Amino acid sequence: MSDFDMMDLPKTLVKRLAAMGLKDPTPIQKQAIPHGLNGRDVMGLAQTGTGKTAAFGIPLIAQMLQMEGRPMPKSVRGLVLAPTRELATQISVNLRSFAEGTAIQVAMVVGGQNINTQIKRLHNGVDILVATPGRLLDLMDRRAVRLDAAKFLVLDEADQMLDMGFIHDLRKISQVIPKDRQTFLFSATMPKLMSEIANSYLNSPIRIEVSPPGKAADKVTQEVHFIAKSEKKDLLIELLSKHVGERALVFGRTKHGCEKLMKDLVKAGFDAASIHGNKSQGQRDRAIDAFKKGDITVLVATDVAARGLDIPDVKHVYNYELPNVPDNYVHRIGRTARAGKDGAAIAFCAPDEMGELIDIQKVMGIRIPVASGRVWESHEIPPKAKQPSRGGRGRSGGGGGGGGRPQGSGRPQGAGGGAGRSKPAGAPGGAKPAGGQRRRRTSSSSGGAA
Repeated sequence: MSDFDMMDLPKTLVKRLAAMGLKDPTPIQKQAIPHGLNGRDVMGLAQTGTGKTAAFGIPLIAQMLQMEGRPMPKSVRGLVLAPTRELATQISVNLRSFAEGTAIQVAMVVGGQNINTQIKRLHNGVDILVATPGRLLDLMDRRAVRLDAAKFLVLDEADQMLDMGFIHDLRKISQVIPKDRQTFLFSATMPKLMSEIANSYLNSPIRIEVSPPGKAADKVTQEVHFIAKSEKKDLLIELLSKHVGERALVFGRTKHGCEKLMKDLVKAGFDAASIHGNKSQGQRDRAIDAFKKGDITVLVATDVAARGLDIPDVKHVYNYELPNVPDNYVHRIGRTARAGKDGAAIAFCAPDEMGELIDIQKVMGIRIPVASGRVWESHEIPPKAKQPSRGGRGRSGGGGGGGGRPQGSGRPQGAGGGAGRSKPAGAPGGAKPAGGQRRRRTSSSSGGAA
């Protein structure tokens, strides 16, 4: 008998979970499911990869199995909102698996797909609708979907919805969905605006926190390389070469930079692909599918892929460029060490990214171990233009391009594993080794083992 048997779930659902190999609930599932079954609003805080979809999906389907009749035309009984197409796809796949063998219908509507096909899909009504906010509003404007009969609302990865500027969309949706409903809100971090969301959407919620907001999964090892921007590509190729055949995610900041870096990795002999905002939904889906199957082993991505990729065997996550929003670092490295497995998160920090690294370490509440190089002194950091609000455009930065070196005569100060090292090549005042050879790097824990 599994712990799911003890939760008073419908027998058909318990059998289905067993058939899927789900026998022991994760900590977030163990705490959230009983409260969800009792009709309580739930606010769950947990890092990615901890099983949040089942934490809301199981009580959602369990309660729907007790409901009689069918949904009215164009109506939905449960609405699940997700910030990205990839995450919406992952959620809908999981919910359909939970509901297999029952009469419960799960539909998904996201941007980048034919809206007329989606209108037809919703015509007779569905039990559960998984949607991105923008496409849902488009369908509401066309009177293709009704939310006035919804009994359940799920906001998954709510913090990213705030980062992506969906706060106004969420407010519009909240005006038409019934207040007499059960709401689940799940998030990996707790930004300040989350309190507004919680107060607007939740009614006396039970708060479940299985790890402090901003904390990475326990089995993720982290390290940082202090390196000149012009040398990042060579270091990435060197580290990737130490674990050929193992899946690795490489995160950059810009669409153009990620595409260029991917092409450079292909030229270097790696099976690589890229996903970013300039790719069509079909291209993104094919790249992710190839990554899951192992046809490609290196996926270069912008933060569009920071969430929604549930691939247990990603052993390495490279932050080739540090994110402007520190919370996104948590989501990026959450793509590894999933389902209890080990993983490694490797960050590259150029002089002009020192501010981002400082912010990340504040959010994480840790000092990331130094793998090579030496900490850039603060006066080497060039003045930054005032950053736009969350979700705004970041600074341009390319996949492996040179330039962008800070001006000044300051030297990197020793820290962590960088003691006794020579000055990183490309640093202000630093000379490259003679003969055009790349400088020798210290060995890194990211080399081969995850």
